Amino acid sequence: MALTGVLRPGYVQLRVLDLDEAIQHYRDRIGLNLVSVEDGRAFFQAFDEFDRHSIILREADSAGLDRMAFKVAKDADLDHFAERLLDMGVHVDIIPAGEDPGVGRKIRFNTPTAHVFDLYAEMELSETGPAVRNPDVWIAEPRGMRATRFDHCALNGVDISASAKIFVEALDFSVTEELVDEASGTRLGIFLSCSNKAHDVAFLGYPEDGRIHHTSFNLESWHDVGHAADIISRYDISLDIGPTRHGITRGQTIYFFDPSGNRNETFSGGYTYYPDNPRRMWQAENAGKAIFYYEKALNDRFMTVNT
Repeated sequence: MALTGVLRPGYVQLRVLDLDEAIQHYRDRIGLNLVSVEDGRAFFQAFDEFDRHSIILREADSAGLDRMAFKVAKDADLDHFAERLLDMGVHVDIIPAGEDPGVGRKIRFNTPTAHVFDLYAEMELSETGPAVRNPDVWIAEPRGMRATRFDHCALNGVDISASAKIFVEALDFSVTEELVDEASGTRLGIFLSCSNKAHDVAFLGYPEDGRIHHTSFNLESWHDVGHAADIISRYDISLDIGPTRHGITRGQTIYFFDPSGNRNETFSGGYTYYPDNPRRMWQAENAGKAIFYYEKALNDRFMTVNT
């Protein structure tokens, strides 16, 4: 499919309690390249990403999410989407170039679930990005879990339907899959794509706003998910669940925690989505199988989220 408008997830900025400890986790265990440390933040890029960075860590008193960003095809798209957001009654801030190193101007908006999102069109290319002339599979041998890219975030809040509506009506995302309590009509989970991935962002119902459930990193195969499990065990990383598979998206997964308590995911596979596909729906009574396809049950730790 031809991708226009919003192209893909661009980056996420997370809060961590100890920056040095977090750098070791994301660089050496997940396997990201440390691009720079400046103004109290660390910037990372995965080995198969062309842009300068996709993960930003900021030391703070509490863990959690600062903001998530999506890249758009061209600068004029920022004005187009700002107008559409304003037409929906969504406040938009214009952020000049330079707030983040190597990133052009951005527009910023909040969702009803109190999450902050940026849209941007321009970012400097990474000095360690994939080769483009007679390219080998990689320039430097991947390390740790060998994450290929930042894949998606799952976010928690109260009015997830209103937040998803902004992405569908103003930004042209598609709802690929949802978890629904048919008795009440309440949508418990909404999975959205701006591409042909099973999801690029997800909203999960939760009694508090502004929370993040997890940040996900793509791996090449189920074999690599098993390798990530070996890394988790070898270095005594706090494991949530897995290796296992999701029913929703069909992705193969492990959930684990960074040293600050932010939940990470390594994710592989999942179905290919096209805009003419019917929407997949899971009933609330099958939520366990929807989330963890093999176990068919939710564990207590899965229900915890970050601020």
